Amino acid sequence: MTFQPPQPFTPHTRTSPLTAPWEPIYADVREDRWVLGLEAREAHANSRGGPHGGLIAALADNAMGLSCGVRMRREGLSFNGFVTVSLGVDYLAAPVLGQWLEFDTDFIKPGKSLCYAEATVRADGKPVARARGTFKVV
Repeated sequence: MTFQPPQPFTPHTRTSPLTAPWEPIYADVREDRWVLGLEAREAHANSRGGPHGGLIAALADNAMGLSCGVRMRREGLSFNGFVTVSLGVDYLAAPVLGQWLEFDTDFIKPGKSLCYAEATVRADGKPVARARGTFKVV
């Protein structure tokens, strides 16, 4: 049986060489943010058999950066992209393979030179990490 993401998630269109081995990644593009998601699989595992913290950090960073773009457009602020200046992740619990991981940006504060964001990472709806990012507006 082929995995089906929860509604309204569809295939993520902003792929990159970093995330290519982790596909399929899904997105729920909302009016105010992007929410990313994936089913935790073997390709995402660390040596202990659970989703790697680096995967969690990278996808939280991705979701927050994309969400900053949504917010900047809504506020009429111009930009040509973002560069991560600072990223912090607090790991709250250990997710397991087979769970649905969701990367949801909860807070965005845009500015002309910096954008700040915070995200919650959930495994089957339960928080497993909190992330904070500062992004340089390009």
